[in-house]
Formats: sequence, structure tokens, C-alpha cells
Amino acid sequence: MKILKCLLLMLIMMNISLVEAQEEKRFKIHTVAFYNLENLFDTINDPLKYDEASPIMEMKANRSEVYKQKVKNMARVIANIGADMANNSPAVIGVCEIENRDVLEDLVNDPLLLGKDYGIIHYDGPDRRSIDVALLYQKALFKPIESSSHELLIYDDVTRKRVYTRDQLLVSGKLDGDLIHIIVNHWPSRSGGEARSRSKRVGAAKLNKRIIDSLQSIDPYAKIFTMGDLNDDPTNDSVKEVLKAKKEKDEVPFKGIYNPYEKMFTEKGWGTTAYRDALSLFDQIMMTKPLLDDDYSSFRFWKAGIYNPSYMFNKRGRYEGYPFRSFADGGFTGGFSDHFPVYVYLIRQVKEEDVTKG
Repeated sequence: MKILKCLLLMLIMMNISLVEAQEEKRFKIHTVAFYNLENLFDTINDPLKYDEASPIMEMKANRSEVYKQKVKNMARVIANIGADMANNSPAVIGVCEIENRDVLEDLVNDPLLLGKDYGIIHYDGPDRRSIDVALLYQKALFKPIESSSHELLIYDDVTRKRVYTRDQLLVSGKLDGDLIHIIVNHWPSRSGGEARSRSKRVGAAKLNKRIIDSLQSIDPYAKIFTMGDLNDDPTNDSVKEVLKAKKEKDEVPFKGIYNPYEKMFTEKGWGTTAYRDALSLFDQIMMTKPLLDDDYSSFRFWKAGIYNPSYMFNKRGRYEGYPFRSFADGGFTGGFSDHFPVYVYLIRQVKEEDVTKG
């Protein structure tokens, strides 16, 4: 009798495992990510830009070798983001601190990414150092419909002269058939101090909010991501007062914005970059309410994260525990970036007939 009970229990457990496995197969996962590539500049001087101030151009020797290694390092990171859950690199990834389309072409043609067949959306912006933002997307997964570059008009509070900074990139397209909108940002730096430069980031947030509002005026249920290196934490005025991003999903109003990175910052003390022994979480991905619904017949937000494996940390020296950046003290370190990438997982329930076909 005991043997019969044991066999029955084993059969029940096997059935439970089978059901769980089948349930896992019913969901598709895609990764949406953002990464500050820390001065991904080529070795060619553009006379129309102030690119000679880039770290690689300031080097006296070995520029070509450094550039090749820098590209390989960036490709290695991008190839690994989200791979543990999605079994793939990001379906779409926003990037910043890139010089031009040429460096992006070199990046997506690296052997680690070549098979992913990434497309590029990039506009030359007005930043005096030629620092731009861009979007990379796997052509088999994401189909762009429309893109536009939005100029940020801001002025120095003291001199009243215009500050030429990065545009904001808007891309609309279908991710595996689902319409989504992505805004890629690189907001003004904290040069001159946080307080003095605050108004510039508030201005960037206002432009971001206008773009979001314009999308929602056409479709109140639009699935919108806004991502980037904001040079502000999730608790700063630009994010909390202008975008009115919420920390909790159940607090997000209709047409509101959810920021999963606020809780990471305030409750867990996590960050994506460091300065003077203080962690900041400047890199964030926020989203509108329709991505938070429980109906998984289309893609919805599952969870967010910071990609920071051990190889991306400094292991020794005065910057131990900081992101292992590419350039420091006038030279190439062999590292990656002074920022960690951020990502979110989207999941969608696979239709019954698709499971049968599989």
C-alpha cells in the first residue's frame, strides 16, 4: 500500500512539473534595454565637431587598437543583457554617448552581435562634442514605423546662452506585432553642480512629457517607454515633479508613468554609476500604465533590472566597486563603461495554436 501511495505521489508531482513546464512555454519574453556606452568615438577627427576632446582622440598612441577593443567590450555587454531569461540579447536597446552612425555600424557588425542583425536608428544631433543617442533593434523582432528627433532648447541660467545638448529620439514600431513607442534620452549633465544645472534637466523632462502627451493624445492607451541616462536620480524633480513618475504600480493613474527604478534606489540602495563614493541611479526605463495591465494577450511589463555582473566592476584600487569604465587618467583601462545598463523584461502569453505548432 505504501508503495502504491509513493507511486501515486510521484505521478502527481510529475504532472505538476509537466503543467509548470507547459505554462512556461506559453509565454514569450523580450528584453528592452538602455546602455550609456561611455565615449564610443572613432579615431577620425571631424572638423565640424569638437570630437578631439573625446578620450580616444586625446590618446597619443594605439588609438586603432583601443577602438577595436572598446567596440568588442560594448558588444560583449549588449550580447549578454537579458540572455539569462530571454535566451537572446535585447530586442531593442537605446544607447547614448556615441559619436556617429559609423561607430554603431562597427558595433552591430561585431561577431558577438552580427547574427542578431541589428538595425540602427540615429540622427546627428547638435551636441558640441558630437555625443548622440540612438536605438538598436533586432530586425526580426522589431519593425520601425516612424522615428523623429526632438530638439531640446535650453539656456544657461547665468550667461543666458543656449546650451547645445542631445536631442530626444522617438521611435514607434511593432515589437513582435505589438505597437510600442520608445523615447531615448541623454539629459544635460551636472556640470557646474547639481543645483546650477537642475533647470536644464527639468527642461529636458518637460520636453519628454510633451512627447508622451502628444502620443497619448492620439492613443490614450499607447505603450510608451522613456529611457536613458537622465543625470538625475528617480527621486529628483525632473522625474518626480515633471514626469510625475510613480514608485508603485498600483499608484499609476490613467496616462501616468511607472518607474521601477525608484524602489531600487530608495529601498535597496542600488545605482548605475558612482561619483565620489556615492552611487547614483541615473539610468532608468519608465513606462506608461497600459504596459502594467494583467492581460498578457499582448506584451506587458514583467520586471526590471540593472545588468552588473562581476566582470563589469572594478576589482581593486581607489575605484574598487565602481563600474569598470573604459577611460581613466588619460588612458584606456580595458574596461567597459562608467554606467551599468538597465533593462526590463516584457512577457506575452503565447496563443494555444502557437503552442501546438511548436
